[in-house]
Amino acid sequence: MMLSFFDQFASPTYLGIPLIALAIALPWTLYPAPTSRWLNNRVLTLQGWFIARFTQQIFMPLNPGGHKWAVMLTSLMVFLFTLNMLGLLPYTFTPTTQLSLNMGLAVPLWLATVIIGLRNQPTAALGHLLPEGTPVPLIPVLIIIETISLFIRPLALGVRLTANLTAGHLLIQLIATAAFTLAASMPVVSLLTASVLFLLTLLEVAVAMIQAYVFVLLLSLYLQENI
Repeated sequence: MMLSFFDQFASPTYLGIPLIALAIALPWTLYPAPTSRWLNNRVLTLQGWFIARFTQQIFMPLNPGGHKWAVMLTSLMVFLFTLNMLGLLPYTFTPTTQLSLNMGLAVPLWLATVIIGLRNQPTAALGHLLPEGTPVPLIPVLIIIETISLFIRPLALGVRLTANLTAGHLLIQLIATAAFTLAASMPVVSLLTASVLFLLTLLEVAVAMIQAYVFVLLLSLYLQENI
């Protein structure tokens, strides 16, 4: 029985073709393209306002050199947000529950921030490995610790997104199964369980939005350290 709970996280295939590629391409078909008209409809206006506010919030503390990343990070935010929200629909698959996908997004972007720091300001980038005022006997130990923490960053990005979404989906399925099982024998308890399930679904909607924002926010912080 427990194995069936985790079947929802298996990458689906049809005729031997993995459908994760279709799931990744789907979000871009849901957003309308901007028009050249003076006045847009409500959907385009709301979409433009959301993207503008997010871009301003993320890139306000960054130096002008980091503003070149605005389009990429904003697109990544919209992409992750849409994938997380679509995964909450019934009979759907959430690609962001796959650690391979999240690491494929986290590692190249983190590595790009590190390379930018080493290219533009190598002294300051290497200086992050040794805090100022460190006693001489502790210098080798702190350099090793800071180096390990530097290389753990992309793993933390990918695991955080995967773990939060996987735990939420699994908890929703467990509570939903309990509600259906108790419906015949204990209807009152089943109704209370369904109420908890509704509240948990609202929490998962918030988690889906927050985790996409946190992923991009941490990338912007890494970028801020290296520009």
